[in-house]
Amino acid sequence: MLRRTLFVGAASLAAVLAIAAAPAGAQVKIASAGPMTGEYASFGKQLQDGAQQAVADLNAKGGVLGQKIELQIGDDACDPKQAVSVANKFAGDGVKFVDGHFCSSSSIPASKVYTEEGILQITPASTNPKFTDEGSWNTFRTCGRDDQQGAVAGHTIATEFKDRKVAILHDNTTYGKGIADETKKFMNAEGKKEAMYQAYVPGEHDYTALVSRLKEAGINLVYFGGYHSEIGLIVRQAKEQGLQATFLGPDSLVTKEFWQVAGPAGEGVMMTFPADPRTRPSAKDVVAEFKAKNIDPEGYVLYTYAAIQVWADAATKAKTVDPKKVAETIKSSGPWHTVLGDVSYDKKGDVTKADYVWYIWHDGNYSQM
Repeated sequence: MLRRTLFVGAASLAAVLAIAAAPAGAQVKIASAGPMTGEYASFGKQLQDGAQQAVADLNAKGGVLGQKIELQIGDDACDPKQAVSVANKFAGDGVKFVDGHFCSSSSIPASKVYTEEGILQITPASTNPKFTDEGSWNTFRTCGRDDQQGAVAGHTIATEFKDRKVAILHDNTTYGKGIADETKKFMNAEGKKEAMYQAYVPGEHDYTALVSRLKEAGINLVYFGGYHSEIGLIVRQAKEQGLQATFLGPDSLVTKEFWQVAGPAGEGVMMTFPADPRTRPSAKDVVAEFKAKNIDPEGYVLYTYAAIQVWADAATKAKTVDPKKVAETIKSSGPWHTVLGDVSYDKKGDVTKADYVWYIWHDGNYSQM
């Protein structure tokens, strides 16, 4: 997933913090990167929690190939330029593998650095197809793609809401416009046309003019491509203005911060996300570890954990941490046993199965429908 965010200062541009999950003198350097500060820091926290726990668990078992792992955390604030700065810092530090980034607008430009510097990258959360479609040897993900998620959303709108007057809104970012366009494409292919297709400006505080246009157009279903902070605000202001509509969104709503923004107006909002990994038998022991630390491994926590599992198991099978050899092993071998269940990859570096389903928000929490 991806997008611009608030400027967080020059000190943060190269913010890469050594995490104490690994002991001093660690021999293999890996990293995770995402928005540790700024508007989407809740997702950065998900990535950090997942990476730290995975590294702690691996080091408790002796590391990888007899070598302990040192984890670094990079703050890109979902800003493309900052993501490149973080990527260059990782390269200079000798990082072999990066578990990240979160925003597609960060993962895609950072991947250019990693390709040139010989670093393997597995994103747990960036869904834009371009990330793997460009065919770099080093790009993988543990999540699905916008075209897979958009197929589910588009089909549902076209079949379950075929009599609704639909607006498709997006924030004009790589992620937001990408998922909106994929949803529109699949919806249109099934014979359903939107009544409105429009971009909104992210970071605004007043979307009442947009809501007024929705009301004037008689819109009674809104699909959002964007992030929880703006979507929550638009939903709240729409309810305040009396717009009677069903609101649907993508995986960017899989954070409890959505409800903090939307409040009770978030009741009934639906979103797509894969079947809840927290309930899978393969995740039972790790989920218990998180809960013992009072951490709810929601959203992309377990996807981050799984990315490190894939890397570690592939390195073990390849008998080396050399990034290119590990990448070749990921594609040629498998399935890889992870907290998400068995994960296999195609030649692009995409998972061969993405099980997107619908969730609904109720009383401050979301659950699978």
